[in-house]
Amino acid sequence: SSSSTRQPKYDVFLSFRGEDTRTNFTDHLYVALKGKGIITVRDEEELKKGERISELFKAIEESQFAIIILSKNYASSTWCLDELTKIIKCKDELGLKVLPVFYNVSPSVVRKQTETFEQAFIDHQKRFEDNIKKVETWRDTLKKVADISGWDLHLQNRHESEIIQDIVKGIMEKLSSKSSSINENLIGINSMVAELIPSYVGFGNDIYMMGICGMGGLGKTTLASAIYYKYSDHFEGSSYIANVRERSEKGELHKLQQQLHDEILESTNTTIYNVQVGVRKIKSSGLRHKKVLLVLDDVNHKDQLEYLVGKCDWFGSGSWIIITTRDKHVLVQHGVPKIYKPKGLDDDDALTLFCSKAFKKEQPEEGYMQLSQKVVKYASGLPLALVTLGSFLVGRTVEEWQSALNSFKNIKGNIHDILKISYDGLEEMWKEIFLDIACFFRGQEKDKVIQIFENCGFDARIGVSVLVERSLLTVDDKECFGMHDLLSEMGQKIIRFESGGKLGKQSRLWLVEDLLHVLENDMATEAIQAIVVRYKENKFDYEAIPEVLSSKMSNLRLMIIEKTNH
Repeated sequence: SSSSTRQPKYDVFLSFRGEDTRTNFTDHLYVALKGKGIITVRDEEELKKGERISELFKAIEESQFAIIILSKNYASSTWCLDELTKIIKCKDELGLKVLPVFYNVSPSVVRKQTETFEQAFIDHQKRFEDNIKKVETWRDTLKKVADISGWDLHLQNRHESEIIQDIVKGIMEKLSSKSSSINENLIGINSMVAELIPSYVGFGNDIYMMGICGMGGLGKTTLASAIYYKYSDHFEGSSYIANVRERSEKGELHKLQQQLHDEILESTNTTIYNVQVGVRKIKSSGLRHKKVLLVLDDVNHKDQLEYLVGKCDWFGSGSWIIITTRDKHVLVQHGVPKIYKPKGLDDDDALTLFCSKAFKKEQPEEGYMQLSQKVVKYASGLPLALVTLGSFLVGRTVEEWQSALNSFKNIKGNIHDILKISYDGLEEMWKEIFLDIACFFRGQEKDKVIQIFENCGFDARIGVSVLVERSLLTVDDKECFGMHDLLSEMGQKIIRFESGGKLGKQSRLWLVEDLLHVLENDMATEAIQAIVVRYKENKFDYEAIPEVLSSKMSNLRLMIIEKTNH
């Protein structure tokens, strides 16, 4: 791949000499980077080289930046030198950006290989006397790194914490051009942000808590994300807690408390085992002295707010706490003083967003203007509907557009029905893949799920590609599947509708209570194709399943039943 086409998985790769900096500078830098939402991977030298070297090199290739922490004993490690050689190769061939940190060693020592570096190479030349070329490659690589502009700590009479803040800020600034380009593509977002700030939050010493409330598909998450990435560097600490509803339903509310605590305080010294401990830790920590930006996305119960943000005095002066939800009552119950209700996109922005998907530009092709305006009208300014319909209609003829518009007349603004138009246009196998992901595999690793699909006889890679092209599925930076709540709900609604509301005739079962009900009441039928459930209790009866499989569920192609620890 080339630098113009590769898709980095990580923001930063850290290269360091473990015995010098693992438990101090490197660890503090790693936590600080993670605390700002910078996706960071670090090599752990205690792992066996033979087992990990290929995985390590792959991580370097999949990073945007490599921070090399050059310390006194860095050159004594052949592991580090091999790693460094790979980093410089990726810099030359893939456009990897390299940033050296000279930690208690000067660039001159690295360049000329004097002092501890000199002794290290004396040892290497003895050890590799049959491969002197390798040693010379290491020498040349160190010279190249020494000539790259970075951070020279040995000349600075400053606290390490201050220097780490500078490094993190520098990385954030270098990444900001990427964030800016993302925000520029979010049609209508700037006008919404301008309306919110400073009308709903401000830059004074007050603590600002506000809600963003509205129906699904309206762009609440997109708006909250835009605010977070635009303003997070104005605060002493920040945390974006995504999928609060979904993770709370899995019993992970204490893990969200852990994330909030660790990211804002840039610390991993505290372990939160339950929500009560989490409340005490958050209230008694240094959070109340910090100006923070906190986003809670997709809240649906007042307990989530009580356990995560409590009262305003949990945080320092000037903090912003932004909450997105479909349920205004949750905000009212918690006493959130300001609630913003996005109105959806205006006609001009809606047309622009639709055209960006349907025509890959801001205006319709010749002969499509009137048709485009009609589609936009049916979408009622909902960004999710505009994106989905635009992706569905791309490349289709005027006659096909007209046929689609005729089907829109019966929709009358129902968002699930609007989204189902794109689903109905899929081939049967792509529909099966979509429904499986909607019910079972949101948030799961793409490669693992594709393997499962292929074992079921599906052409999974092309199927996933089609779903992404149709805006029915996303793949995030961690190569995990993402799907909007409304699309997942639509998929589950389709399955329930097709079964006539009878659990035993559903093609898929994804709730443990539904599966237990089917088994206990002898309701299983050949209609059941897939079962994926996760349960907490120890009362699940595995022994009853084989008999039911052979006698009733003859078309079952997939079954995953696993116990969770939360």
